[in-house]
Amino acid sequence: MTWEQVIDDYMVYLALEKSLSPASLEAYSYDLQKLKETMEAYAIAPEDVTLEHLETFLSDIYDKGLIQTSQARILSGIRGFFKYMQLENLIKTLPTELLESPNPRRKLPDILSADEIDRIINGIDVSLAEGHRNRAIIETLYGCGLRVSELVSLQISCYFPEKGFVRVIGKGSKERLVPIGGQAIKAISIYLKQRSELKIKKGHEDILFLNRRGAKLTRVMILTIVKRSAINVGIEKTISPHTFRHSFATHLIEGGADLRAVQEMLGHESIVTTEIYTHIDQKHLREIIQLHPRGVRG
Repeated sequence: MTWEQVIDDYMVYLALEKSLSPASLEAYSYDLQKLKETMEAYAIAPEDVTLEHLETFLSDIYDKGLIQTSQARILSGIRGFFKYMQLENLIKTLPTELLESPNPRRKLPDILSADEIDRIINGIDVSLAEGHRNRAIIETLYGCGLRVSELVSLQISCYFPEKGFVRVIGKGSKERLVPIGGQAIKAISIYLKQRSELKIKKGHEDILFLNRRGAKLTRVMILTIVKRSAINVGIEKTISPHTFRHSFATHLIEGGADLRAVQEMLGHESIVTTEIYTHIDQKHLREIIQLHPRGVRG
């Protein structure tokens, strides 16, 4: 069954069997449409959703700074939806079984240390056909803090290595200039030499990162590249392309970057969303104080 079919049937079930109000039905439908859009972007069918998929989806939702009641409603709706699918024998096991409720405080995102990022990048086998491309992709994810949707749509005409900037088209088609560092520029320069040898699909000529068939990469392909690169060097953390965005912001804040500047680079509409990284920095500082002779708590 398609996402549209399952969601429509679930709405009928909620209306007839659970007698939910029109307002509640509208809220649940809205949340499930968001889930549908995300899963369809990764070509994931309703019956193929896993715990990891849901954790990634909820992490992105929570990062938007939703209030606690909205987070709880979304989680409740997702649990009810997959319970319905199990009752209808559409799935055998519940992907929501180990799905955690949001904490009273926003969950801090997982990050990678600078050493772990170096290991991932240096561990990429550049002798392989996609090696230099994959290295350039991860350098750009981490070096610019891009969303995966922004990375796959990044255009050559928006890449200005001589000025050290890329022009990014973010959410709501809003544009912003993001600095790009020397390591990413170097990696892209090497990749571009290989890219010039590709037979590029019509309409994809301006897309920076391409697959071997000369077409725009998908989000799921970026996810695969990131996960394989981490596994290859023995990093066991559950990571996604978004992990590099979190790490980018965290390392900037830890290094003393201005919060407003980080907000602008990430493309956050609200400074509240960016402030989560100050919480990570405070955690880092609390760990450092343990090194002080009087820093260890009794």
